[in-house]
Amino acid sequence: MKKRGMVWFIAPVFRLVIGIIFLYAGIMKIADPSGFAQALYNYRLLPGWAINPLAITLPWVECVAGASLLFGIWTLGGGVVASTLFAVFVAALGVNLIRGLDISCGCFSTATAASPITWLTVARDLLFLGMAVSVVFFDQGVMALDRLLHKKV
Repeated sequence: MKKRGMVWFIAPVFRLVIGIIFLYAGIMKIADPSGFAQALYNYRLLPGWAINPLAITLPWVECVAGASLLFGIWTLGGGVVASTLFAVFVAALGVNLIRGLDISCGCFSTATAASPITWLTVARDLLFLGMAVSVVFFDQGVMALDRLLHKKV
């Protein structure tokens, strides 16, 4: 195993953390598709026809990416999907903060009483984005099924 400082240890930890985050967030949204559709609508970034299909599809994408990262199966693909989603989330949050909209994140709970978006929410997602990107570039398959599945005999 090629080691690059502490990255060889940190990247798999990041992979597990991001995997748990996406799996949890996806499950919460699957449980309340209409609430998630309302959260998407509140962002005012998508055309009306795209809200419901995205409210049904995105949580499953999050769950697949989360499971991929959590179990270390198709890790690179899961990391790329997670990184892309976090970049989109950061942009959506930032745009709406600049607009001055007082909306809830819809990140982990679709309840209207969920916490409103703040610049701290953006900072949190930027941190998660950095973690996901480090998985893409530095994860070496430690604690991953990919390593077992692609083991050279």
